[in-house]
Parts: sequence; C-alpha cells; structure tokens
Amino acid sequence: MQKAAPKESLAMPELSLYQFCMQITLVMTVVGQDRPGLIEAVARLVRHHGGNWLESRMCRLGGEFAGILRVNVPTENKEKFVQSLGELKSEGLTVVVQPDVATPQKAGSVALLTLVGQDRPGIVREISHVIARHGVNIEELETECSSAPMSGETLFSANARLFIPQDCDVANLRADLELIAADLQVEIRFEKAREIK
Repeated sequence: MQKAAPKESLAMPELSLYQFCMQITLVMTVVGQDRPGLIEAVARLVRHHGGNWLESRMCRLGGEFAGILRVNVPTENKEKFVQSLGELKSEGLTVVVQPDVATPQKAGSVALLTLVGQDRPGIVREISHVIARHGVNIEELETECSSAPMSGETLFSANARLFIPQDCDVANLRADLELIAADLQVEIRFEKAREIK
C-alpha cells in the first residue's frame, strides 16, 4: 500500500514585528570616556526598541571613545529610543541623533589617497586645501602619528577615501597633490578605485 505524501504545512512563517513596521533611519554620534561596555550599552537600546544596527565607524582616541553609526528603528519607537539614549549621559556617554537625509548619488569616481612623512604642523590643512580646491569630497579620513622604527622621529600617516566628481580634472588634481607633497616632504600615493554612475 502506497503511503500518502505528507501534507504541506499551510502555516505562515513567523515574521518579526520589525518586518511590518515603518522604519526611520537615524545617524548617531557617540562620544564618551573609554571603558568596557560602551558599545553594548548603545546596542542594547537599539535592540530593546526594535531597531537594527546598519553600519558604524568607531574608535578610541586618547582616553576618549568616539563613533558614528546608522540604525533603523520603528517610527513609532523613535521618540522613546532617542529619550533612552539621552539617559546614557549619566553613564558618561553623550549621543547626538539626527535623521538620515538621503542625497542623490552623483556620477564620479572614488579614489584612495595615502600619505606618509615626517610629522609637522599643517599637513592636513595643506592637503585638504588642495583637495577642496578641486571640488573633491573627503568621505573618510584616518590619520596617525607614530615613531619611525630606525630613527625614532615622529611619522605622520594618513589614509583617505575621496569622491571625485565627473567634471574634476584628475590629472591636475594629481599634479597639485604631488607638488604639495614635495613642499611638505611627504610621500603621497593617489589611485582611483572605482567609477560611480
């Protein structure tokens, strides 16, 4: 006797409340004296209010902890969520919240800039001035001072991600960066990473 095939379950898969709620995207800056548990304190409140942690950039500078992050939270929970973040000030953590305002993506390209040389005042100002003069936007910038392995002199290094608009003359930008690098006696490497259409 042939066995009957098992009936398919008609039950709907479980869907979380998160999938049904209208969501709002928030951008948050976080600053506080570094200690264990700071990220967990923020993440706990995001989760408690039905939110989702999207992306973040965080680090320790000196004795301070600083970061920026994007989260989604149900629109109906926004006010309570923001209020709960304000209560973290009693724990030494200051959080500033703003709505994420989407801007249309322009055509252009992304480039990576690296710099290393003996530290001196004004390096960031001089390099950023050249970049701004060409209408280029610095999307990310990471800098560091460290001791050279042999001489012990202080070295300054920087890594930047740049957005280059379509109408920018990249050859002139590169030439100006090389010129200022010679004046500052630093080494610069500039390379285009990808096109954005």
